[in-house]
Amino acid sequence: MKPMLEIQGPALSPEVFPIMEALCQVAAGLSTTIANGPLGGKLGAEVGENSDGDTQKALDVIADEAFTQALRGTGVRWYASEECDSVVEIDGTGSMALAIDPLDGSSNINANVSIGTIFGIQPAIDDPDGTFLRPGRHLVASGYFIYGPHTALIATFGDGVRQFIYDRERGQFREAPGAPSIPDEASEFAINASNYRHWSKPVRAYIDDCIAGAEGPRGKNFNMRWVASLVAETHRIMSRGGIFLYPADQRNGYGRGRLRLVYECAPIAFLVEQAGGKATDCVNRILDRTPDALHARTPFVFGTADKVERVISYHELPENEVAALFGKRGLFRS
Repeated sequence: MKPMLEIQGPALSPEVFPIMEALCQVAAGLSTTIANGPLGGKLGAEVGENSDGDTQKALDVIADEAFTQALRGTGVRWYASEECDSVVEIDGTGSMALAIDPLDGSSNINANVSIGTIFGIQPAIDDPDGTFLRPGRHLVASGYFIYGPHTALIATFGDGVRQFIYDRERGQFREAPGAPSIPDEASEFAINASNYRHWSKPVRAYIDDCIAGAEGPRGKNFNMRWVASLVAETHRIMSRGGIFLYPADQRNGYGRGRLRLVYECAPIAFLVEQAGGKATDCVNRILDRTPDALHARTPFVFGTADKVERVISYHELPENEVAALFGKRGLFRS
């Protein structure tokens, strides 16, 4: 049987390769299912809630079950998923652990927007929860599958970023040349501007400066993007640069941010850093953060390094200086 991954670059480690083969096998099936749209059934139908109270779509559950089954016999001992209340043991003798968001952006299924799968792989320890309640520095591989006009796997194995494109005729993810590297210069930012009134002053000041354009303190024009699919946002930044912001805000349930540290932010952060970018919680490096719970949430800012550093600098200013900046050039001040 031919492998699911056709590799042109360095071989993967024997611990990681079978896991990636299993992930690719499921991703290929999901790609076909998603491509069928309504012909494949009501994939976007609500079927319940996960442990955090977020709505589950039918395809969320299908994807989670498929990954769980496919990973048997691959050396994965512990499996942590957005769709599971707790860590699941897959192989008691396995040496690795996998954190996964089986279907990121599932609320966009019916809108035919690119969605994906996010994963992070790290060595397992005997404590199931303790395995994942460690900083992202323990990751040895991470990445995402994106189900869009073409299906792709963008991944890092700790030595740069590699890109694989799903070839439907051959039934393989084939490594493509020109792996993504986040550009040093970019003029795009991604944020849900409808929450402007709820943000902290440093975040509002940063966005105001972007929107002020060439006449403002940044001295250049910017474009805003917002897809509401973390994988789609990441893929654009990996391709074109820019910055993504999902800060904490004053709404109930958003005080610690909204995205999950273990199986969304840490894997993306590892990938982004390998591509030459930066990833923070507005102040601290994401890969240095220690989760206090399996489903811990965090603010998340990542992208082109100098833009992320500027967001950090706004948060490091004394409160009175930030207030002065905001009061002087806040775009929506009265």
